[in-house]
Amino acid sequence: MILGLSTATFSLLQLILSLVGIGAGFVMVFGLLTDRPLPVWNALFLSTTALATLAGFLFPFHGMTLSIEMGIPILAVLALAAVDRYTAIFVGMWRHTYVVSVMIALYCSVFILIAQIFERFLAPTARAPWEYGRLFKMAELAVFAAFAVVTYFALKRFQSRPGHRV
Repeated sequence: MILGLSTATFSLLQLILSLVGIGAGFVMVFGLLTDRPLPVWNALFLSTTALATLAGFLFPFHGMTLSIEMGIPILAVLALAAVDRYTAIFVGMWRHTYVVSVMIALYCSVFILIAQIFERFLAPTARAPWEYGRLFKMAELAVFAAFAVVTYFALKRFQSRPGHRV
C-alpha cells in the first residue's frame, strides 16, 4: 500500500501522470519552437512531471533506483523552470534557462519511459543480454540526439519579450 492505494493502482496513477506530463511536454516544445505562449500546457507539463517524479520516490525500494537517480535532477530542473516561469520575465539568460530546464526534464522523463519499456517488454524476449543492452543504448542515443537538436532550435526560436508569459 502506498498512500492508501494498492501498489498496482499507485503504479498506474504514476504512469498516467508520466504520460500526461510527456504529452504536455511535447505540446509545450511546439510552443517553444513556434514562439507561442501555451501557459496551460506549460503548467500541465510542470505539475504532472513533478507529481510523477515525486510519486517515484514513494515506491518501496532497496538501494539506488532509476526513479531516484533521475528523479533528483528532474526535480532540480523543474524547480529552476518553475522559478523562471512564475517569477522571472524571460529576459536575458532566464529565457535560455527555462528552455534548457524544461528540455532536460522532458528528456529525463522520456529516458525513464524508454528504460521501463525495454526493461518490461524487450529484455525478457532478448536472445542475449548484449542484444538488449546494445538496442537500449542505440535507442537512448537517438533520443538524446533528437532532444539536442530540438533544444538548439527551441533556444533559437523562443524569443519571448518581457511580460510575454509562457
